[in-house]
Amino acid sequence: MDRLSQKTVPSFFHIRARLPKAGRTNQVLGASKYMNVVLKTYATGGENELHAHSNEDHLFVVLQGSAIFYGPKNETKRVEKNDCVLIPSGAFYWFQAEEEEPLVMLRVGAALDPHKDILARIDIEGRSFDGYSEKNKEAPYILDEVKIFE
Repeated sequence: MDRLSQKTVPSFFHIRARLPKAGRTNQVLGASKYMNVVLKTYATGGENELHAHSNEDHLFVVLQGSAIFYGPKNETKRVEKNDCVLIPSGAFYWFQAEEEEPLVMLRVGAALDPHKDILARIDIEGRSFDGYSEKNKEAPYILDEVKIFE
C-alpha cells in the first residue's frame, strides 16, 4: 500500500481474484495519499474481533456472498450482493462471512491523517489491535485452483 500511495498519476486496475477454499485474502488494488482500495475474499470467518479504525473511514461493497455485521451491543445486520456498509472512524464492528459461497468485498478506505498509520485499529478498551493477529483469527489461506471472481 505504501508503494502504491506514492504514485501521482491515475491508477487503473481490474477486479479479479482466485477465491479461497479456506481463510481470507486481501489484495491491494490501488492507493493514494488519502485513499486505498482493497479486494477482500473470505471462504469463512471475517474480521472476528470487535474493533474500530482510528485513522480511517471505510466502505465495504459486497460483490458476492453475504455476511453478518455486528456492533458493540451485539446488534446485527445481514448484508449481501450489492449492499454497502460505511464505517466511520471510531465505529466499532466485526463481521462473519456466511458460508453458502465465498464472500467477496471491495473495501475503500479514506485516511483522516495521511501521516499516521492507515491500518491503526483499536479494541473496545482503546488498546492498539493488530488486524493480522491471532486475536483477529488470522489464518493461512488456501486458494481454489479453479474458482475465480471477476
